[in-house]
Amino acid sequence: MAKPAQPRAAAKKTTARAPASSTAKASAAVPPVPNRERPAEPQRYEATKEEMLEFYRQMLLIRRFEEKAGQLYGLGLIGGFCHLYIGQEAVAVGLQSALEVGKDSVITGYRDHGHMLAYGIDPKVIMAELTGRAAGISRGKGGSMHMFSVEHRFYGGHGIVGAQVSLGAGLAFKHKYSGDGGVAMAYFGDGAANQGQVYESFNMAELWKLPIIFVIENNQYAMGTSVNRASSEDQLYRRGESFRIPGIQVDGMDVLAVRGAAEEAVKWVRDGKGPILLELKTYRYRGHSMSDPAKYRSREEVQSVRDKSDPIDHLKKELEALGVTEDDLRKLEKDIRAIVTEAADFAEQSPEPELDELHTDVLVGQY
Repeated sequence: MAKPAQPRAAAKKTTARAPASSTAKASAAVPPVPNRERPAEPQRYEATKEEMLEFYRQMLLIRRFEEKAGQLYGLGLIGGFCHLYIGQEAVAVGLQSALEVGKDSVITGYRDHGHMLAYGIDPKVIMAELTGRAAGISRGKGGSMHMFSVEHRFYGGHGIVGAQVSLGAGLAFKHKYSGDGGVAMAYFGDGAANQGQVYESFNMAELWKLPIIFVIENNQYAMGTSVNRASSEDQLYRRGESFRIPGIQVDGMDVLAVRGAAEEAVKWVRDGKGPILLELKTYRYRGHSMSDPAKYRSREEVQSVRDKSDPIDHLKKELEALGVTEDDLRKLEKDIRAIVTEAADFAEQSPEPELDELHTDVLVGQY
């Protein structure tokens, strides 16, 4: 007869854990080392007083220009769609102040007036384009959403949500292929961040180590739906992680924080390390477009953001702390209003395009 199996008394000895040593406890407290390089944590940019005044001037120009555009739209002088940049000024100014005009490329969606102004493009030709005049930067045929400047390497202004991201990857490919040292900056919104072509572009950009800075302008509401309701991962700076693209989240209402992030992003890309993703947490004060009543949020919410986080007011207080007087800022305000008024007058007085302009820039060559 076979003997019954004996209990495995020894097994308890082999599975019992020895007391953890002090060395093991210490090593457990050390954070894990990331498996790939990341950019340095950005620091708030230490601007000179002159630089801060220039940032203030540019943001104020965008704000007053957009307010005037809203007025002209209400008067029927601007037709079609018109998306204002009011509230988001610190993003374009802070980021593009770190780029080299004529060397680096910029492309964005249809909320594009502020980006053009931040890249030093004449307000008169922008306003003329908004009003569909022949003197406009796209000869009156692009309107609010489709502006372009080869000279400045500003490539639109695109009405198809997310389309500019793939085109931006193409611009970055051109920079790398020609070896001109330039980088591409492609802006898109929190709504466009859910588009499939965005991730196709991420994949190719990282595979080819393209010199591109992907910028998500997270103004919280896309066309009218909160990012928290529309995105299962609402921390959008993480969207590039599965493609090994590092992401940084930035206070998009602080122009110096934005410029600090831009410094790190531009260095990363120019050093040949491939793409980087910046999520700028910002806020638009107006509706998605001029036809949007913005009933998906309260007036109290908008006013609260204005009171606590307005990028222009915030920088104004810092300038005053550096000794810039109220009279100095009043004079600057007066100068900006004169520039905007001149741009509006120029647009209104410029003729509309001739009819034969309809047939230009449609097809190249003969078929």
